[in-house]
Amino acid sequence: MNAVYTHGHHESVLRSHRWRTAENSAAYLLPHLKPHMKVLDVGSGPGTITADLAGLVGHLTASEVTEEALGLARAELTARGVENVDFAVADVHALDFPDDTFCVVHAHQVLQHVGDPVAALREMRRVTKPTGYVAVRDSDYSAFAWYPLLPELDEWMALYQKVARANGGEPDAGRRLLSWARTAGFTDVTATSSTWCFATPDDRAWWGGMWADRVLSSSMAEQALASGAATEAGLRRISEGWLKWAAAEDGWISVLHGEILCRA
Repeated sequence: MNAVYTHGHHESVLRSHRWRTAENSAAYLLPHLKPHMKVLDVGSGPGTITADLAGLVGHLTASEVTEEALGLARAELTARGVENVDFAVADVHALDFPDDTFCVVHAHQVLQHVGDPVAALREMRRVTKPTGYVAVRDSDYSAFAWYPLLPELDEWMALYQKVARANGGEPDAGRRLLSWARTAGFTDVTATSSTWCFATPDDRAWWGGMWADRVLSSSMAEQALASGAATEAGLRRISEGWLKWAAAEDGWISVLHGEILCRA
C-alpha cells in the first residue's frame, strides 16, 4: 500500500516547499477556518503552510510519515514561536486518532504520493467530525503548460511521470481528486482548481533554477539513475533545459492543481 516518496528532502526540494504558504497553496480552504477549530495537517513537510494554518485555528496537529520528516515542521513551528500545535508520526492510510477528532483534515501535495488515495481519504474522513471538512490539493503534472516549448522540458515531464509511477504514485492526481473522493464515500464535495504561474524574470530564475538543481540532486534524480530511467548526461541536459527556459524573456509556466473540499 505504501508508495515511495519521489522528491525526498534535499535542499533543492525544500527550497520549493518552503516557498509555500496558506495563501498561495490553501486559499480554497481559508474562508472555512474558524478560531475554535482543531485541525490535522497530513504531510506537513517543512511546515510553512502548517504554521500559517495554526495561526487561524485553535489547535493544529502536524503529521508526517517519519520522525525525520516531522522534524522539519517541528523546527519551522518552533522557530516561529507557534505554540498551539502538537506533532504525530502517522500513516494517512491508518491514522492513529479516534473517530471524529478534528474539525478539518488538510493535505497538500500528499495523495499523489500515497499507495491508495481512496483508502487515505476514507481514513481522513473517519477522523473528521460530522459537518467537518476534508481539504485536499494536489498538482496535475500532465496539465502543466509552458513556453518556450523546449524538448528538454518534455524529457523532464516524461521522466518525472515514469519515476513517480514506478514509485507507486499518481503524478496526475489533481484531475482525479473528485473521483477519488466520491469513491471514498463523500457525497458533498466542492471541486476546484488553481495555479501557480511563474513568468517574471525573478520568478523564472527561482523556479527554473530550483528544478535545474532538483533534476541533478534529489531523490528523483537518484531513483532515475538507479532504475536506468535516465543517465547522468540526460539529467544534465534536462537541467540545462530548465536554465534555458528561465533565461528566456518570454518564458512562462502554469502549474495546475486540483482541489477538493469535502464535508465529512
